[in-house]
Amino acid sequence: MYTWLSQGVVALAKMGGQVKVAHSLGSGKPEEAAKFAAGAIQMGVLFALMFAAVTVFGARPLIGFFGLSDGAIIHNAQVYLKITCGLILFSFLNAIITGILTAMGDSKNPFIANVIGLVMNMILDPVLIFGIGPFPALGVTGAAVATVTAQMIVTIVFLVVVKKDRLVFDKVRFLERIPRDYFKVMVRIGLPAAVQNLIYTSISMVLTRFVAGFGDAAVAVQRVGSQIESISWMTADGFAAAINSFIGQNYGGRQYRRVKKGYMTAVGVMFVWGLFCSGVLIGFPKQIFGLFIHEADIIPMGISYLVILGFSQMFMCVELTTVGALSGLGKTLLCSVISVVFTSARIPLAMILSSSPLALDGIWWAFTISSVMKGILFFICFLYVSGKLPEDGALASW
Repeated sequence: MYTWLSQGVVALAKMGGQVKVAHSLGSGKPEEAAKFAAGAIQMGVLFALMFAAVTVFGARPLIGFFGLSDGAIIHNAQVYLKITCGLILFSFLNAIITGILTAMGDSKNPFIANVIGLVMNMILDPVLIFGIGPFPALGVTGAAVATVTAQMIVTIVFLVVVKKDRLVFDKVRFLERIPRDYFKVMVRIGLPAAVQNLIYTSISMVLTRFVAGFGDAAVAVQRVGSQIESISWMTADGFAAAINSFIGQNYGGRQYRRVKKGYMTAVGVMFVWGLFCSGVLIGFPKQIFGLFIHEADIIPMGISYLVILGFSQMFMCVELTTVGALSGLGKTLLCSVISVVFTSARIPLAMILSSSPLALDGIWWAFTISSVMKGILFFICFLYVSGKLPEDGALASW
């Protein structure tokens, strides 16, 4: 959960750098883009060191928040937290460089780098957890070491990629003193996204405590169910990153018709994908959940999770794609306000519905209802914002 929280911290540097690099390149200013890239990386390194210090020295109270009772689980959780978050620097650098490369229109290399990291993690996990060959069985420590090692490998791949770049990174001076105005602009754009992610994660932590009130099986259902559900939102995240870069560059180049057309194409594709995911989750919940959990008493709970969350997939895909599009226009504050308000509404909604005969299913319905509302509202907001864009070649008024 705290590694997820870390993504909210790095979002400030990532989003601010990504949007401004795209705007600068769209305006034909690669030198300016390089300064924004350097500034984003400098912020990321600082944030990583601060986050690592907090999690390493505050591991006990941070894990204690969840109210776990098993001593072995508490110890393992603290060990995992100290390793994965203590070495969070690699994760932060990967996120920021991914954002910058995407802003440059390069989604291929980030994809390759992250696939390499994923494959290495899949290989190292069983080797270090169970002790295969000459490696000792490290258990939870092995899982944490595998994660950090995979992230470090991704960072190395990125360093090889950026060393060959001749558009932005060849002009980046990582130790250069960046003018304060650059940081101000990045903070203005990135802060709302960071606050949004931090609040979203905090809300998720509170909701996880609600779920824990229904037993360990309920927590397992939420964890496995969210991983299954990722087939839709991870795809939508990828499209959001792509449309963010596309819109950012075209907005910087004052090609507003391409902004509108690009968004409508992307959101249409993602709505269809979300509809497909909804059909799969609603139509085959038992078969899908049974691949991960075999306990007969837990499977019905998993079926309910997938069916209920299945109704929101197309709206969630629209939401995430639109957030990427609006962020490309620099409208990160608008995205944050909508996301925070409606995601926060999950807490009272979950309290009300879970105390009704719906019980645990009430929490899942709180997730779905808020996702549907956000998807609809974000789509309407983009239509309104894009409707205020001037003709191609003119300077936007905001």
